[in-house]
Amino acid sequence: MDKHALHQRIRDLRASSKRLAASRQEERNALLLAMAENLRTAYPVIASANQEDVRSARENGQKESLIKRLVFSQEKLEASLAGLRQVAQLDDPIGKVKQRRLLDTGLLLEQVTFPIGVIGMIFEARPDALIQIVSLCLKSGNGIILKGGREAQRTNTALVEVIKQSCASSTLGDAWLTLLESHGDVDQILGMEDEIDLLIPRGSNQFVKYVMEHTSIPVLGHADGICHLYIDEKADLDKAVEIAFDSKTQYPAACNAVETILVHQKMAKQVLQPLARRLAEGNVVIHGDSVVCSCIQAIPYEQGDWEREYLQNEVNIHVVDSLQQAIEHIEEYGSHHTDAIVSEDSQAVRTFFTQVDSADVFANCSTRFSDGYRFGLGAEVGISTAKIHARGPVGLEGLMSTKYLVRGTGQVVSTYAGAVPKPFLHQELACDGHSMLSGEEV
Repeated sequence: MDKHALHQRIRDLRASSKRLAASRQEERNALLLAMAENLRTAYPVIASANQEDVRSARENGQKESLIKRLVFSQEKLEASLAGLRQVAQLDDPIGKVKQRRLLDTGLLLEQVTFPIGVIGMIFEARPDALIQIVSLCLKSGNGIILKGGREAQRTNTALVEVIKQSCASSTLGDAWLTLLESHGDVDQILGMEDEIDLLIPRGSNQFVKYVMEHTSIPVLGHADGICHLYIDEKADLDKAVEIAFDSKTQYPAACNAVETILVHQKMAKQVLQPLARRLAEGNVVIHGDSVVCSCIQAIPYEQGDWEREYLQNEVNIHVVDSLQQAIEHIEEYGSHHTDAIVSEDSQAVRTFFTQVDSADVFANCSTRFSDGYRFGLGAEVGISTAKIHARGPVGLEGLMSTKYLVRGTGQVVSTYAGAVPKPFLHQELACDGHSMLSGEEV
């Protein structure tokens, strides 16, 4: 797209997003439910477009992990529709009071949530991700710029057409949403720091790093999904085997699938053979260290294996001497995404929880629970490994910023300064009830 035309398009979207931010939640919820109904009705058309995308991807030699993410199956449709309905049921995130403080009589301060503004989502081969981000941006009052990979262009176009048709009967319109199609548009939007408030890239390691390195716009997301499962010396054997199997095979192409299983040396003889048998049922290829290879059939460890994100039916198994060594291994080779422990020792679990520096840290459950829908967020725009703003699966709260609002009755700062300053009250007030946005007097 012509640079000037694209800038004007984004400026128009920014203006529309301000109107969306001021809309009533009833309007936004009604549109979410209409989108769900229309997506179900139009699924045959969407599925046909998706089949064409999948066929082209295979003909072009795309990796199987990408193709799995690209497929928009009936199961993914149902999950997306459930997400839309759940987002509609969530509380309105706009205008929530985070802090309320009476600075002095008649001088009230509130910290209130507002939308970030305009979100740019750049993603590869994830049609269901498009629905998630649109639903969360609509609910949170943010404008959204969508740029999908060319491998999913037909599917994304079909999805956006259905969403825009849903908007036609809504008072909110569809100007808060746009889909970019040209590959050259990516580099242009990376430079639009005056118009775009946040970028969310979802895709390969290389792709996410490219976005992070070529923009001054804040970026929310993660580059790697190198997740670990540690089987402690006091793990329940049956739990450990099933959790490991689910973490690897339930959806191997996901960023929260486990890539390395760490086993305490005292559990190695007990767990390795049943674990290998169970993983074989999922056609999982095992890479192992010398201890592992002496117990089960595995590909001997090669330099760099611990740092690999397989995204397919392959996994590393490494025997460690202690809980502390497992934690140190995760710190050195992990990506601070999702790591889990299997143990019946509550102290070991507490140590793991406090010392593993990841966005999601689990005990006695699959790493695949790291997901916005499963967390009750309705959906997610991605999983963030950052420590500032949002961390872990990012739902509505991660798409909100805040403003400090102060309402007075004629106060001036000089009253509270000088030789005999008037003291502030700084009285903390409850955050429930109406905020000053309701128009009520202080």
